[in-house]
Amino acid sequence: MNAQQHTNTSSDTTPEGYRKDAQGRLVPEDLIKPIDKARDELVLELVAKAKTLQTGLIQYKATAFGDIEAFVEMSAEEYGVKLGGKKGNVSLLSFDGRYKVVRAIQESITFDERLQAAKSLIDQCLHDWTENTGPEIRAIIGEAFRVDTKGEIRTARVLALRRLEISDGRWQKAMQAISEACQVTGSKSYVRLYERVGASDRYQVISLDLAGV
Repeated sequence: MNAQQHTNTSSDTTPEGYRKDAQGRLVPEDLIKPIDKARDELVLELVAKAKTLQTGLIQYKATAFGDIEAFVEMSAEEYGVKLGGKKGNVSLLSFDGRYKVVRAIQESITFDERLQAAKSLIDQCLHDWTENTGPEIRAIIGEAFRVDTKGEIRTARVLALRRLEISDGRWQKAMQAISEACQVTGSKSYVRLYERVGASDRYQVISLDLAGV
C-alpha cells in the first residue's frame, strides 16, 4: 500500500503527503520512519483480511440457520417427524456419522425479587438444621448465592439447588420461589460443527474461532 492509497483509505480530509497519527495529528509522510510505515501496512493488511473473513462467517451463519430450519420443516412435512428438541435445539448427523451439526438455543436467565424470598426460607432451614446439617451442604448453598466478579448471582448454581432431595416444607417452598423467580431475558442461537475422532464415539469441535484453530 503506497502513501496515496493510505491517505484515501484512512481519511478523505487528510491532506496529500500527510498521515494522521493515533492522536489525530497530521504528520508529513517524509518524517515517518520506514519501520513505522511497514508496521502500519502490515496491520492494515491483516485487518482487511480479517474483515473479509468476518463477512464470510456472517454470511455462512445466516445460510446455515436458514438451511437447517428449511430441513427441519421439510422433515416435519414429509415424514411427520419433529427434529427440533427442547427450545428448538436440533442435532443432524451425516450419513456415515463422521460429521455432526448442532443448532443450539442458549437462553439468558436472571432472577427477580422472589429469589430473596427463597434465600430467606433457606436461611431459616439452615438455622434450624445447624446441628444436623453437615458443612458440605452449607458450603454448597453458600456458594450458590455468592455473586461473581460482576456482582451477579451464578444462575446455574442456584438452579442446581433444586436437585437436592430435602423434604422440609420451607425448602420445597424456597425451591418453588426459585423456579418462579427465573426470568428469561434473551436468547442466543449457535451452530456448532463436529467431526468424529477416528472410529470412536467422541466428536471434536470444528473450530471457527481464531484462537481455537
